[in-house]
Amino acid sequence: MDHRTVHQKIDGFGISQAFRRMELIEQLPANQQREILDLWLSKEKGAGASILRLGIGSSATGSPYDLMESIQPVDPGGPNATPNYVWDGKDGGQVWLAKEAKRYGVKRFYADAWSAPGYMKDNGSDSNGGSLCGLAGVTCASGDWRTAYAKYLVQYAKFYKQEGIKITDIGFTNEPDWTAVYASMRFTPAQATEMVRVMGPYARQAGLNLVCCDSFGWNESKAYTAAIEADPVARRYVDVHAGHTYASPVDAPLPTNRPVWMSEWNPNGDTWNVNWDDGSGWDGFTIASAIHDAMTLGNASAYVYWFGASRGATRALLQVDVPNQTYSVSKRLWALAAYSRFIRPDAVRLGISATDPALRVSAFRNKDGSEVVEILNTATTAVSTTLSTKSGKATLYLTDGGNSLAPTVLPGRHGHRSVTLQPRSLTTVVVR
Repeated sequence: MDHRTVHQKIDGFGISQAFRRMELIEQLPANQQREILDLWLSKEKGAGASILRLGIGSSATGSPYDLMESIQPVDPGGPNATPNYVWDGKDGGQVWLAKEAKRYGVKRFYADAWSAPGYMKDNGSDSNGGSLCGLAGVTCASGDWRTAYAKYLVQYAKFYKQEGIKITDIGFTNEPDWTAVYASMRFTPAQATEMVRVMGPYARQAGLNLVCCDSFGWNESKAYTAAIEADPVARRYVDVHAGHTYASPVDAPLPTNRPVWMSEWNPNGDTWNVNWDDGSGWDGFTIASAIHDAMTLGNASAYVYWFGASRGATRALLQVDVPNQTYSVSKRLWALAAYSRFIRPDAVRLGISATDPALRVSAFRNKDGSEVVEILNTATTAVSTTLSTKSGKATLYLTDGGNSLAPTVLPGRHGHRSVTLQPRSLTTVVVR
């Protein structure tokens, strides 16, 4: 480990339960609800997630793709009319989850909008893409809704504040380059930059970090980041640049010196899968590899998984079976937990390398001085190696097909330690 080489600061790891997925959890018995919260949020029993991503609602159609009810479901009479905001105090179960997350110590709450309400858009619907009225090239009979939309988003954060939750980060777009049959809204990189200039002052005044632009793919995100960075006004307002990895994986940093987040992904697939390493592309080892790449290739400061729990043939971390009043835990959860439980907000990534090409390694130093080394053994055989860390008590946590953060105390207190890495495993070493 190279203690002198310091890379990015870490903001945290997280999940989302947008699209009313918390309503599934609320239908389970109280003891199971607590067990699930522990699996997501506890630093002793589960992943210890430190970021919660919230979906800002725009519709209430009864569709399974609904986010939750909009805080202004009806056109108030135009963009310059007095807003007619409404608030149910629940927000599709997200308020309850946010309050619980706060009790577990979560301090980073990222609220993101999939779409503006339909009356603010040129297609008259929150779904099927469309664009915000007033953007360059978007003319609507109803007028220019850009400022009204910015105020709408800030009001959402104010509603959470009255519930005792401080929204720290806010975004006006989710996957601006993807048209979905559910809530979605298009921005070109130039239009997103334009909206940053409108939204930025309102976010700054409200004490919110502005996040942009959560593109559908990592390579695609680079164009949005580059456009913002090229604009002298917009680049001052974007505090976090974010991208997803559906269309393309993390292969390099985004072109900015600002913090970068991988803010949404779960693998494609057509079945519920609990396995660690089966070649499916949606097993635990796949997730561990994706997190490693985001941290080391993309210099990501945060990694936010999608979803924490859902139903049916989901690739969420957990599957909820409401009719049978039970839930199932996948190895994807433990892949995330191997990073999120031990690498805490305000940690920094340190330099580290391995001579064996089968080993993919990363290292981190927490604010309290503890060090964390993550080692993915991609080989099908065990690998013995020597790990160089600071002196102190070291604990090894093994995650593989038969273990989920199984702890072992490493002997000795000096900085050179012999370790045997199990085949196709993730080994987390924590030195305090």
